[in-house]
Amino acid sequence: MKLVSAHYLLDEPKILFYFTAESRVDFRELVKDLVSVFKMRIELRQIGVRDEARVTGGCGVCGRVLCCHGVSDRLNPVSIKMAKDQNLSLNSLKISGPCGRLLCCLSYEHQFYKDARRELPQEGVKFTYDGTLFKVVEVNALSSMVKMAGEDGRVLDMKAERFKYAEGRWKVIEEAV
Repeated sequence: MKLVSAHYLLDEPKILFYFTAESRVDFRELVKDLVSVFKMRIELRQIGVRDEARVTGGCGVCGRVLCCHGVSDRLNPVSIKMAKDQNLSLNSLKISGPCGRLLCCLSYEHQFYKDARRELPQEGVKFTYDGTLFKVVEVNALSSMVKMAGEDGRVLDMKAERFKYAEGRWKVIEEAV
């Protein structure tokens, strides 16, 4: 059992103790001991590791305050599909927070990536440009860049605004000079 936080309620004589534990803990004797020491109502609540990170706070791998602590009051569900959609490495060390679970920011940023990808061609899309058949090999929604490889060996990086979806296919719009 690891004590995470304690809250003394001013409006009623009560102390809430929040703790984490590997398994269910029978703390009836501990509550009796705490009541005899503090002479007030005691509640012990077991929380999960994500809740522990949310309560204690800290610094994420990005160098900012943990999203679960500073961005929102509630924990949103996070899935590995969110990491895939954001084109992140699926290395668990890189996409896990200090709590050992998937990073909370994956859920907060997921909608941005979904919206941005709607405006970009998907990887694997083929089209003709400059007289050569090209295939999209990488899409970076964050920088709005598309990398494509041509049959002639050329590899081009283009800004997303140069792509247009019309008549059921993607086309490259010539740059205005």
